[in-house]
Amino acid sequence: MMDEQALCYLSLQELSDHLRGGMVTSVEATRAILNRIRAYSGLNAYLLVMEETALQAAAQADRELRSEVLRSPLHGVPLAVKDLCWIKGVPTTCASRVLRDWRPVATATVVERLEAAGAIIIGKLNQTEFAVAWYHPELPVPQNPWGSELWPGASSSGSGVATAAGLCFGSLGADTGGSIRLPSASCGIVGLKPTWGRVSRYGVFPLAESLDHVGPMARTVTDAAMMLAAIAGYDPKDETSLAAPVDDYAAAVEEGVSGLRIGIDEAFITKGTSKEVSSAVLEAVSVLERLGARIVKVRSPSVGPARAAAMALMTAEAAAAHESTYPSRASEYGAGFRSFLEMGAQVRGQDYAKGQIARARFANQVQIMFDQIDLFACPSMPQASVPATAAVPPDARSLGFENEEGINRFTIPFNLSRNPTLSLPCGKSPSGPPPSLQLVGRPLGEATLLRAGRAFERATDWHNQRPLS
Repeated sequence: MMDEQALCYLSLQELSDHLRGGMVTSVEATRAILNRIRAYSGLNAYLLVMEETALQAAAQADRELRSEVLRSPLHGVPLAVKDLCWIKGVPTTCASRVLRDWRPVATATVVERLEAAGAIIIGKLNQTEFAVAWYHPELPVPQNPWGSELWPGASSSGSGVATAAGLCFGSLGADTGGSIRLPSASCGIVGLKPTWGRVSRYGVFPLAESLDHVGPMARTVTDAAMMLAAIAGYDPKDETSLAAPVDDYAAAVEEGVSGLRIGIDEAFITKGTSKEVSSAVLEAVSVLERLGARIVKVRSPSVGPARAAAMALMTAEAAAAHESTYPSRASEYGAGFRSFLEMGAQVRGQDYAKGQIARARFANQVQIMFDQIDLFACPSMPQASVPATAAVPPDARSLGFENEEGINRFTIPFNLSRNPTLSLPCGKSPSGPPPSLQLVGRPLGEATLLRAGRAFERATDWHNQRPLS
């Protein structure tokens, strides 16, 4: 049998090939992941490990694979999901004491779709309390596998840590202002934020419903494409999900970038960005140009008014989501998230309306920019890594969404506009995870993002950097 560390660090696609070829069984892969989770329990990536049900599902997958029943390329592959995702009868705490005894009576559509594809759900991943910036003081904090002194991102931090450290072969994250992309960048992996509505949010506890996106986090672009193929598409349980046909993402990843127009705004890329990151992003764009893409200089729309409005939108919608438990159970929330809800409860209707108008104007300007280009390139995060303590504000008023040089300056704009984005490693950092390139696409342009991301991966090896190896 393959060495366990080598097995756990296979890409999802490689494991899929091994499973179909009979070189490894799903039970063996699942046991290897469970052993690694125990060995690296100090990373605090999981809130709940579902060992018994995972091994049962793996044994069933092996029986089906031996009978040449292949549900999808995910069949038999161990994956994990953020603790926002409901699983019927399984604790879903959203990393808060408010929901410590809650067991949903239904399963999230994204989880159902992964299970229908034959994936093995290993467990529920750690996160910040209800997916903002703060951890509940009574719960463990995920540790970045590149170094405990480094920020693991927020809020899908457990997803980033587990995927980077080989504690699953891919994971689900949720992104309201950067929560797929920031952990992906901080942990050196690939993160895909789909178009708003491309993936059902039914059974995913909301932070701010008009901004929330659910998507895959993986170690390669192809892996992210395989996961997206399983979870994308209309869901009648989510009336905001989109009915547009789902593209063939597996085919798209091999199409290359020849003829694609990639827009860059060097001022946007470099302002407030470390030289390490801006240089890596611009070099990545040059790689794509050498592969056949055409680089188009554009001026990105001013996000200032919309950024300033983001706080009102997010906090007010969070307060709506927590109406049944806040303020009636306010003392059970951690101080940070409680301050977030307090702010949301004070948002005036006219301020929320002004915010939505500012957002609509910005989103329209973004789509006009895409009349000239197919993709827009920029960093995922202004630095390759930041100290863990520096990234956690004392309270909601210190979040700094309006700060043009803040850590989420490249992420929040594309929640406001709802465009799909792909984040992937694009260089080497001497002190931790690699710099991260963010590609932004047109609405429902995930296939084009995946084409470009995979072409970049084929031409480079930055995605092969691993912590703990």
